[in-house]
Amino acid sequence: MKIQRSTLIPALLLVYLGVMSYIGYPEFEQGNYFYYFGVIGVTLLLIAVLHLFLKKRERIHRQRQENRGI
Repeated sequence: MKIQRSTLIPALLLVYLGVMSYIGYPEFEQGNYFYYFGVIGVTLLLIAVLHLFLKKRERIHRQRQENRGI
């Protein structure tokens, strides 16, 4: 079973976000809560949108491959 690109790339970006959140934790400790959680929230939103676009792209690609086979 092959891992789909629409799953792999967002998963890697989530791991990257976790590492960057850990590195940016001193910003949270300094009291910049809105900045810290704002960056995390926007990044999560972008990762979700990327996942949806990649899923749609894979679905369109699969439909085109099926149409060519007929």
